[in-house]
Amino acid sequence: MPIYIDESGGLSAGAMTMAGVEMEEGAAHDLLQRFRAITGLHGELKGSRIDLVERALVLELLERFGGRARICVVERTALGPQPMLRDLDVYVALLTQLVGEWLPEAGGCARFVIDEGRYDLLVQEQVRLGVARLLESCGAANMVDSRTSAGVQVADVVANCFFNLAVHSSRAAPIQRIVAPFLESHILRSSPLRLPIVGKRAGTA
Repeated sequence: MPIYIDESGGLSAGAMTMAGVEMEEGAAHDLLQRFRAITGLHGELKGSRIDLVERALVLELLERFGGRARICVVERTALGPQPMLRDLDVYVALLTQLVGEWLPEAGGCARFVIDEGRYDLLVQEQVRLGVARLLESCGAANMVDSRTSAGVQVADVVANCFFNLAVHSSRAAPIQRIVAPFLESHILRSSPLRLPIVGKRAGTA
């Protein structure tokens, strides 16, 4: 079963979150089509562009169509008074932890479908190869345009929900109420970043 991955935010915004949504490709397509039919959405489903009721609908449909998600979160304040890190290095740490959390449940073999929109093609390929190495001889990692992937669009909504929670936005309280039952049922599982962030500091060559 594919695991679709997308991130939200950045350290300059106060936090970065990453979500991995596990669901069948056909189920992800059906979820998006049902969401469009109910809301009249045209174009790409983006967490930053939908209201609270629509967020709740996405999560209800995620459960209805047999999906579940893991979310990894890092808040800027949790990193302490160190020089600003690059978003890319934080992104890699979040992705590495998320893949590592999914693999035992997938028997060490999984297919990850990752949004390609954040970084340039060379960096994207390096990130993809890094994930592929984690998969050893079983599984695959592909980077795709989110506009072509219903599953990645769902992951974007989930990641954006937890970004709002991490930065304590004006919508954090109602979003917390929305996600609470899904956390209790383990449809959603959230964890803080535990892996070290390795890489260059921002502003260094």
